[in-house]
Amino acid sequence: MTCATPLARPRPHRRVTIHAVAEDRHTRNDGRPDGRDTRWSGHRAERRDQVLTAALTVIGREGTTVSVAAIGAEAGMPRSVVYRIFRSREDLDEQIRARITDDLMTALSPALDPKGTIREAIELAAATYVGWVALHPHLHRFLGTGSPGRPAAGSRAVAGTRTAVALHLARLLDTYAERFLDGEEAPPGFNLNLAFGMVGLVDGVVNQWAAHPESRSSLDDLTHFLSDALWGLLAGVTPRLGIKLDPDQPIGPVPEPPGPGTP
Repeated sequence: MTCATPLARPRPHRRVTIHAVAEDRHTRNDGRPDGRDTRWSGHRAERRDQVLTAALTVIGREGTTVSVAAIGAEAGMPRSVVYRIFRSREDLDEQIRARITDDLMTALSPALDPKGTIREAIELAAATYVGWVALHPHLHRFLGTGSPGRPAAGSRAVAGTRTAVALHLARLLDTYAERFLDGEEAPPGFNLNLAFGMVGLVDGVVNQWAAHPESRSSLDDLTHFLSDALWGLLAGVTPRLGIKLDPDQPIGPVPEPPGPGTP
């Protein structure tokens, strides 16, 4: 009598998903990143940079109403490939705004390290910002409006840049206040209020100037107005600290922060 050999129970089928494949690609058996994945990440970063560079070129040339297809054509890739690199048009727009603000901060950097007299430092900062806006009107407009149907209100890149400039200015004001107050500090929040007030003043005036070319002043008049307004704000509030400023007094270099072990 022979016994029938029992049939082997089928093994459960392992469902392989895109995420599982991606996870397998990320690491090797020893837990280190897979070289192929590292190369792909570098390639993706290069293509992202290529698209953003193309976007700034097209927007600067044609205005804010550019399509993803036009940006892709400038970058040498189809629209579908652009959407493999960015999650959505909103994501692309925010990355474009971040790139624009990076370029703007590079241009502003020398003006954020004041030299000469107080008047000269203020005029340099105003002229640098106004000059950038006049040279790149479409890029400046994109920061405020975004692409059609996708307003830029609430952009973290724009708000973050504005805040970063104000905080940098507040630190400068803290440093100079200590110098003019013989080592004492300004009241808490005083220089923050002043810094954000100065940045808000410039932002509001320049946005209005850029949005109404049919009725705006000349570039020189705008620069002089901002310089006078900033000096007026600075001179108007510093007497509360017991400081009387002269616009033609040397501002002096920004003191270096003390190094380790410095008393």
